[in-house]
Amino acid sequence: MAALGLALAALLVAPAQAAKRVALVIGNNDYKNVPKLQKAVNDARTMGETLKQLGFSVMVAENQTRQAFSETLLAFDHAVEPGDTAFFFYAGHGFEIAGQNFLLPIDVPAATEGQEELVRDASVLADRIIERLQNKKARTAILVFDACRNNPFERTGTRAVAGGGGLAPMTQLPEGVFSVFSAGPRQTALDRLSNSDNNPNSVFTRTFAKELLQPGENLVQVAQHTRRIVSEMAGTVSHKQIPVYFDQMVDDVFLNGIEKAQADAAKDTNKATNMDAGKPAEPQPQVAALSPAVVPRPPKEDSVNAPIAMFSRHNGGWSVVFSIADPSLGISWRMGNAGDFRETGFLDTLDPRTRKRMPNPSVELAADAPAATIEVRYVDVSGNLQGPFPIRFDPEAALIHDQRKILDMTATSWLSFREFNGLLVYYTHLMSYRCAIREVRIGIDTSVPDQVLKMPPCDMKDPSAIPHDAKPYLKLSPSNQFVSVELTYRDGSVSEIKSFRR
Repeated sequence: MAALGLALAALLVAPAQAAKRVALVIGNNDYKNVPKLQKAVNDARTMGETLKQLGFSVMVAENQTRQAFSETLLAFDHAVEPGDTAFFFYAGHGFEIAGQNFLLPIDVPAATEGQEELVRDASVLADRIIERLQNKKARTAILVFDACRNNPFERTGTRAVAGGGGLAPMTQLPEGVFSVFSAGPRQTALDRLSNSDNNPNSVFTRTFAKELLQPGENLVQVAQHTRRIVSEMAGTVSHKQIPVYFDQMVDDVFLNGIEKAQADAAKDTNKATNMDAGKPAEPQPQVAALSPAVVPRPPKEDSVNAPIAMFSRHNGGWSVVFSIADPSLGISWRMGNAGDFRETGFLDTLDPRTRKRMPNPSVELAADAPAATIEVRYVDVSGNLQGPFPIRFDPEAALIHDQRKILDMTATSWLSFREFNGLLVYYTHLMSYRCAIREVRIGIDTSVPDQVLKMPPCDMKDPSAIPHDAKPYLKLSPSNQFVSVELTYRDGSVSEIKSFRR
């Protein structure tokens, strides 16, 4: 039994040696030329302690000058190795210039209108941190910014640097990157809820650190729960602060243990085993510090030859298009893991790689098809059957992803003008793809969208249909010249602001 225990311990330790967890947390309070902050250093210390509990090797840096910031990032570079999980947390002043995010060292110079280059040259570009982690081949990169504060360059009687006190949305992240912002665009992150709030941490960090320690929650769940709690807390003092996250993860990432369903199953198995042996159930070990950071997947699904699928919704139901890297001589599929496989048939096209008819890569599903696993297999050029490979089908998630993609591709069609008994602006296009949208904001003759445009609720049964009682247009004054639009998508990410002229 002792030998077995040692063997199990070795198995648990081995993944941690193969791919470790490394974190850098930075807190800047003592700014010399822009307003000082009160809680950024405390936020960094709290996050450092939290990440240590999750098995990270943590570097904590405080009150960084530009040179010190560069040296700290270099040390972080040296600590990250291929396959690692890298976590970067920053609390301090952040600034957006022309869509790029800059993290401000404590010696950033004061600047006024037209001196944006001073800020750029003296600050750290957030995108560069992502590039560095990519170059180090980190498997997972998590970046958290508690830096959505007011413009630090504003001064009474002067004109401020053209930019934002918060940070711009990171909507074009590379694969394997997850980022979280303490507040949305043009929102100010709260340090405290009232003068009597003596919590040493900002409203965001106190919530996010606590959520990270919840067992069995993946990163998306952590971000979603944080967003809801922070929004509710800010609402108690009539403030709007909604954290946003941007997700380009391939896997579900669990920083504190495995998925709850798996943990419950393991607990039940342990209980049953001990009951059979006449022993009391043993307490489950804490797994917060154990790697791997990513929940294991079935080997076939991780295979480089595994097909992927694209789902698109139309009036008649779902079209599913399988993409297979290898040349194939035939494709078959089934819903679930039981029953017969169905052939997809062939197209009237020759595949130049095989010089044979190309297998039909698409199948149709009913509009009311429930969530399920689709199993796909194919015949390779050697005549060997590959698979089956599981592909998850979640109708709601697939619909949101499909409509979001369409909205991104057709941004020039979000609004249209028409003169009919006055000036009308139609938003039929947005209404047709509303299932991917949480909120639409518009601005009339202003580049800052400051009004919420009401949309009917999503109808999963007929998602593109516009209800008969919905009014898909606004009536404007003949003098109005343009309308700006900003979308907040269902995942919390925010679009660029688009302007439409009549």
